[in-house]
Amino acid sequence: MDNDFYRIKRLPPYVIAEVNAMRAAARAEGRDIIDLGMGNPDLPPPPHVIDKLCEVARKPDAHGYSQSKGIPGLRRAQASYYKTRFGVDLDPDSEVVVTLGSKEGLASLATAITAPGDTILAPNPSYPIHTFGFIIAGASIRSVPTTPDETYWEALETAMNFTVPRPTVLVVNYPSNPTAEVVDLEFYRKLVDWAKAHKVWILSDLAYSELYYDGRPTPSILQADGAMDVAVEFTSLSKTYSMAGWRMGFAVGNPTLIAALTRVKSYIDYGAFTPIQAAAVAALTGPQDIVETNRSLYHKRRDVMVEAFGRAGWDIPPPPASMFAWAPLPEPLRGMGSLEFSKQLLTRAHVAVAPGVGYGEDGEGFVRIAMVENEQRLRQAARNVKRYLQDMDALAGSP
Repeated sequence: MDNDFYRIKRLPPYVIAEVNAMRAAARAEGRDIIDLGMGNPDLPPPPHVIDKLCEVARKPDAHGYSQSKGIPGLRRAQASYYKTRFGVDLDPDSEVVVTLGSKEGLASLATAITAPGDTILAPNPSYPIHTFGFIIAGASIRSVPTTPDETYWEALETAMNFTVPRPTVLVVNYPSNPTAEVVDLEFYRKLVDWAKAHKVWILSDLAYSELYYDGRPTPSILQADGAMDVAVEFTSLSKTYSMAGWRMGFAVGNPTLIAALTRVKSYIDYGAFTPIQAAAVAALTGPQDIVETNRSLYHKRRDVMVEAFGRAGWDIPPPPASMFAWAPLPEPLRGMGSLEFSKQLLTRAHVAVAPGVGYGEDGEGFVRIAMVENEQRLRQAARNVKRYLQDMDALAGSP
């Protein structure tokens, strides 16, 4: 019996899981680990959202199969969000589908539109599903940079001119996970024109749309003229409303791609539990003060982290958006590599971060820091890091 499965062979060891296993083992031994590794919000959803979940869950008829593409009220609520937030008109029936988080949506669409041997353009470094969703579906990946400068456009042109078969899909993710980079609407306008010229679909991951700082709201690619012809966009309630474990997301945009995603999903799942979908409607249509509250909280955590870690001897660029900082390894330790540095930070400073190499080879030399602990814990993490760096300096200076 052959147990060397084709798709499993294409998946390399998940290096971030190695650090996660070390963190779990350390906690099992009773050590206090400050976990800045996983982007897992430490805040609860708004009370009215939880109340709606409980209310609908008490109804006897709420426990059967739901709708794979999402209940109509939720699709209408998401369309209304796009109209209010971005000025984009969407048809809830043909241009919106509910997903089990943006991660499942990306993976299911990859399954729907990818043929074995297709070439996909994906950012490097990037969130793993942006590449491995397509690798699992049988595609090959050609990497492009994340930084939206002239090098980015040169990389796209080179990829189209020298890749066989020619790429069919481009994945973009701004605000970026892990790098926290952002783009403006002019970037999306140029990207849509490029995609039309080269007949390439665009998949935009906008999971961190509401976590922007310094008064610069993040745009949607669908605001660009003609974007509906070539693009779909994924969003999530995970970070905006602190509903990560609820697994509630959306894909919106081009009706051909939405139809393909909807059809594949109809074979795979019956949709999220109906009370969760009803609660998601309450999140989107109810009081929105939680959005600004969460944004302000992460903004303050960002400032505390940058200041405290800087005093500890580790300079971290302040991210303009998202709940992550993309931090270069401290100068004296750059030769260590991000995986070994992450392991040492965990065992010697009791601080968990995500090694940058886990997001692609271009992530080497960085770690991703999630701002998912309160300000007191962030300051404690900085003190722990300071002691670790001082110890490393002492070791380097010893005969």
